[in-house]
Amino acid sequence: MHYGFIIPKGDPYAVANLAREAEEAGWDGVFYFDGIYVGEGMEIYDPWVVMAAMAMRTERVRLGAILTPPARRRPWKLARETATLDHLSDGRLVLSVGLGALDEGGFGKVGEPTDRKTRAELLDESLRILTGLWSGEPFSYVGEHYQLEEMTFLPSPVQRPRIPIWVVGAWPSKKSMNRAMRYDGLLAYTTRGEVAHEDIRAMRAYVEEHRVGMDREAVPFDIVWEGQTPGDDPGRPRWCGPSQRREQPGGSSQPGYPRTSPKTCAAA
Repeated sequence: MHYGFIIPKGDPYAVANLAREAEEAGWDGVFYFDGIYVGEGMEIYDPWVVMAAMAMRTERVRLGAILTPPARRRPWKLARETATLDHLSDGRLVLSVGLGALDEGGFGKVGEPTDRKTRAELLDESLRILTGLWSGEPFSYVGEHYQLEEMTFLPSPVQRPRIPIWVVGAWPSKKSMNRAMRYDGLLAYTTRGEVAHEDIRAMRAYVEEHRVGMDREAVPFDIVWEGQTPGDDPGRPRWCGPSQRREQPGGSSQPGYPRTSPKTCAAA
């Protein structure tokens, strides 16, 4: 079991210093969030710049943003950003992805697609492009939404065969769960919204039954469950939503939308 700490707000200096304090306190991972516009009056900083500062202030903890919706990012740009941050952190980055929360203005307010089907297609195509460009080998791609002529992206990420990818798995949707199982971990979610202990047990059983053809010791799979640690009793976390093994944050109505209080994640 690993434990991560989500820092949902603060200026880059504060977040980087909190990441250092969390590492010194023994946390396994520290996470920020990936947002464009959450609401009037809320200060938001670019996650890749903030995580670069976090990487420079830490030495051991896993780093990531909870979570990145590839549907509103160019996958080749995201490939460069993630590979660069993986080098800066000496191989400590985790990329957590999902469809994203529509009440985040980075979709509807700027003309990005908002329908679930298109966002899911963009997510799948983006993940194929990311893993292809991270390979360090010549790569081209022709899809419904993206077309890439042959390119070779160097340097490859530090982590091999790739930067770990955590994907939102909405239990009991088989399509959503199967997407997550193609990668390295799932951010626990359900089609009804809340996540209970029995949901985690069911997800784990489903993964163990259907993730076949892999050496489970050599290729671990993370199940991330998000909760909140009450300030008056740090020893009693309240579990509530998405989470991660190498850690991460979640959302209000949908996974990926940050709350304003500190959150914890447990990954098994």
